[in-house]
Amino acid sequence: MPTQIQYEDDDIIAFNDIHPLAPVHILVVPKQHIDEFYSLKDTKVLDSVHKAIKKLICDNQLLDKGYKVEVNGGGAQLVNHLHFHLMGPLSKPTV
Repeated sequence: MPTQIQYEDDDIIAFNDIHPLAPVHILVVPKQHIDEFYSLKDTKVLDSVHKAIKKLICDNQLLDKGYKVEVNGGGAQLVNHLHFHLMGPLSKPTV
């Protein structure tokens, strides 16, 4: 499915979600196949994800506008491959 790549390096690819839940909704996906977060053994992957998400937060000017990073697992994910959702801008929660 065609999409615009938002970030790519040797370990990670990031692209827009096809069903966005926020104005910015980017999937950050390790290129190495990992079923889900619980199966993750190589912490180098997390370092690469961290680097990618920080860049995407800056590139999309989300630092002061609110964002969240989500990862689903335990059968809650639609795709059987570890991926992270970066979503924003998000308003601050009200009490």
